[in-house]
Amino acid sequence: MSPEPPGHPEPPTPRSRSGTLGRHAPRTGDEPVTAQSPLRLRRLLSGIFLPVFVAAAVLFALWARVSGPGNSPHRAVLITIAALCAIIAFLAVLDLVVVVRRLRRERGAGR
Repeated sequence: MSPEPPGHPEPPTPRSRSGTLGRHAPRTGDEPVTAQSPLRLRRLLSGIFLPVFVAAAVLFALWARVSGPGNSPHRAVLITIAALCAIIAFLAVLDLVVVVRRLRRERGAGR
């Protein structure tokens, strides 16, 4: 049995103390509701890799445009790689939007 009386849950762990290095709250069964991700790290990684994948998509598309019928790699392969890079860049944009909204909501809730 737990030392706490039933009906008195432990207060949520503040963001500054949560995560890999911080104190963990005991499992309560509602973790998806209270789970938090490292938003600043996600923002940094999305900000770094967004221009990388945009540039890669453009470069592969240009390479596919100038490649001939007998060249290796084949034009279809280059177009596929360019499309995959564009999809990853789009996902990075979506992640940036979500992270910025969550960070703004956190700052607003703390006031």
